[in-house]
Amino acid sequence: MNSTAKPLLLVALGGNALIRAGEEGTIEQQFANLQRPVRQLARLARDHRLILTHGNGPQVGNLLLQQESCHEVPHLPLEILVAQTQGQLGYMIESSLDAAFAAAGLDDPPPLVSLISYVVVDPDDPAFQEPTKPIGPFYPRRPTEDFPVVKTPRGWRRVVASPEPRTVVEKREIRLLVEQGFVVICCGGGGIPVVREVRGFQGVDAVIDKDLAGACLALEVGVEIFLIATDVPGVALDFGGARQRFLRRLGASEARAHLAAGQFAPGSMGPKVEACLRFLQGGGKRALICAVEDIEAALRGEAGTEIIRD
Repeated sequence: MNSTAKPLLLVALGGNALIRAGEEGTIEQQFANLQRPVRQLARLARDHRLILTHGNGPQVGNLLLQQESCHEVPHLPLEILVAQTQGQLGYMIESSLDAAFAAAGLDDPPPLVSLISYVVVDPDDPAFQEPTKPIGPFYPRRPTEDFPVVKTPRGWRRVVASPEPRTVVEKREIRLLVEQGFVVICCGGGGIPVVREVRGFQGVDAVIDKDLAGACLALEVGVEIFLIATDVPGVALDFGGARQRFLRRLGASEARAHLAAGQFAPGSMGPKVEACLRFLQGGGKRALICAVEDIEAALRGEAGTEIIRD
């Protein structure tokens, strides 16, 4: 198949998907967990052009804790920690995928590139006054430290500001790289949050939701299929309760109604559903949410949740 005729698929890998429940999150564990998605992505590269984005919630939160426990060197602002996780996870994904291409026997594997990416946000976004984005580890009890937290089904978690993504600064470069046949790893952790200052950019203390940033990027570069791979099988109603039920297909208007009713938690499934709705509303063809191990099956319609236009 001619490379330009292949559908353009954007896969957003969740940061939590790289650290499984009960794990410490060591680099060895994260590399091992990466094998689940990259083997599938290597096979999908035969018939798709690929853009990969990734979350960084556990990783950036861990970096924040590490620097807060050390007072001998200057502390770094949050946007710099986001940039560090882009490099860290970009390297891990790229090297793992390169090995997966070889294992899959691809005679002419596509070239890979990891791109440090900025995402523009509004300095007056109300999210700066109300942190909602969970990062770092899960705590079994409410932490006593002086930072905002939220209770999740897996425990208490620190939250930081998460402003809306407005545009991806490197969208032109990403589009050109895809056209040249590259698999592009970009917008890691939702991208480095920046605001415009005259002709330049200034970083801000926040973490952008990677799913919303992924939807923004997908529409700006002409993605046809948007897939969010996470640590649960798909979209569920009454998640975590006795009446929990996962959905294979979900109409856009129904999804919007469930979102408004609070069925999908902010900072968790809520942004994933919202990202899919924005992608479809903007002209995208297919939007899916699935477990990391079910990427191929979800694309075949055999797993996960597909959100469809009404």
